[in-house]
Amino acid sequence: MPRKGAVKKAPGRAPDRPPARVPKRAMVLAAGLGTRLRPLTNKLPKPLVQVGGRTLLDRTIDRLEDAGVERVVVNVHHLGHLIERHLGRRRSPEIRFSPEDELLGSGGGVARALPLLGADAFFVANADVLWLNGVRDALGRLAGMWDGGRMDGLLLIHFTVDAYGYDGMGDFCIDPEGVITRRPEREVSPYMFTGVQILHKRLFKDRPDGPFSLNVLYDRAIAKGRLYGIVHDGEWFHVGTPGALAQADAYVHARFAGNKRR
Repeated sequence: MPRKGAVKKAPGRAPDRPPARVPKRAMVLAAGLGTRLRPLTNKLPKPLVQVGGRTLLDRTIDRLEDAGVERVVVNVHHLGHLIERHLGRRRSPEIRFSPEDELLGSGGGVARALPLLGADAFFVANADVLWLNGVRDALGRLAGMWDGGRMDGLLLIHFTVDAYGYDGMGDFCIDPEGVITRRPEREVSPYMFTGVQILHKRLFKDRPDGPFSLNVLYDRAIAKGRLYGIVHDGEWFHVGTPGALAQADAYVHARFAGNKRR
């Protein structure tokens, strides 16, 4: 079993060159209900839960801003007014909101926000995860591997057995070139999806109406050989339960005492 925190060599490694172009726009998916964190999330939206003295949402936006993103679109639903008020205190990057009267799912949420995300590729990140960079910045590695001629989506994936707060069977397999395929049925796959990715607008062509999952679009891209992945070389935390929250909080406090933005 890989040691937590160890640097790993794996398929889907970014080329050792500066990224040609880092996406300037991003979306953060922040409309979830956070049901497994109740009662904490009865009065506090999950993205505003703090880990290491800083909210999950701010940590995600910090990473995007540090990578060079200039506009972040945030979808909101449950206690969305609290998220809007909180982010109103940030001076940068530019924040735009995409309210959802009904939950649209990951795919429907991004689809609604497309007019705010421009015509080029953009980052998408879940607001209920925490990732720590490895040797290199994870978003920079994604941008460095992104090739719009071959890809409709590029996912940051992580070793299934080495993910904090995760108890699933994994999501994907990956070949040496970074091409992703689904986990075989009833088997455990080596890699799980971190919730961090680069997508292109064309992935949403002929999308379903109303609420839907991004998995619908991933499967279409897999069928065309246009969904790729890169393996994260730092730590990753799913903050979905009180126990997982306590674990992540203790880890970040111990590792980055006095530095909330790390």
